[in-house]
Amino acid sequence: MTARQEWDKPVLNNGPSSCFASRPFARVLTIIALALAAGGCVFAPAESFTLQAEVPADFRVKADAYYEPASGETCEAPPRQRGKVAPNRKFFTSEYQMVARTAEFQIPLTTRAGGCPLVLSSLKLNLDAKWGTRWSDIGGDFASLSFYDELADVPPGFPASGIQAFQGQCQWLFRTVGPKRNIRKILHCRAVDASGQMVKRMAGGVLQRDQLPGRTVRMVFGMAEQEQPYYRGWWLETPNGWKPCTGRWGTNNEEWCMEPAQFTDFKLPDGRSCTVYPNCTE
Repeated sequence: MTARQEWDKPVLNNGPSSCFASRPFARVLTIIALALAAGGCVFAPAESFTLQAEVPADFRVKADAYYEPASGETCEAPPRQRGKVAPNRKFFTSEYQMVARTAEFQIPLTTRAGGCPLVLSSLKLNLDAKWGTRWSDIGGDFASLSFYDELADVPPGFPASGIQAFQGQCQWLFRTVGPKRNIRKILHCRAVDASGQMVKRMAGGVLQRDQLPGRTVRMVFGMAEQEQPYYRGWWLETPNGWKPCTGRWGTNNEEWCMEPAQFTDFKLPDGRSCTVYPNCTE
């Protein structure tokens, strides 16, 4: 799997380049010619870390990295020009794959925009997944990472393995939409606790920037086996599956369950009219 990456110019030292030190003009021309013959002047690349996103089948991963002026800098990144990417953002994308796999990107920790040195401040990991065969059968959610000069509340140090892992889990939530009550699915991704249970907070965490050069940050996402209703209390679970309630507000649409419960039908993407999900018929 190859990932498209968008790179800014490398951050250069503030001092004169080793290729263009102050010398008589003729000597400078000679040095330029020798450098070009040898393959050009090579600058040290900006420090970076490896971001890995382990995702289930039929997922696409898109990373949106946001940069801000380094500590002590009074400059600002130039404003975004119409039709162009903002100078303080970088995007990385992997395409959908039919099998579970790991998407991998090299994320620069520094960059420069308009002469202003910038450092990585946050990263939003967008997760898109297919739940059907139509172009619109896609759900999305995200995870996030934040980067700081120092972490006061987190023990210092990086795992000896060189890999810092964050665990997450995704789940499909279903509901009906429109007058025909067509089934739609919503992707729901959250962090997991030590026992592997989903919690309310987003997946991800915080990292100390100077611990990251040459290291790996791994985001691992599983997929829950069971789907759940998007609206809690609007579907009733039966031995044959979930049944959508109706009647509380006098319509035939999916509504909060009453006592005794009343039910409505719904349609699957293949056009079948059903009374129970996901089995369709009882």
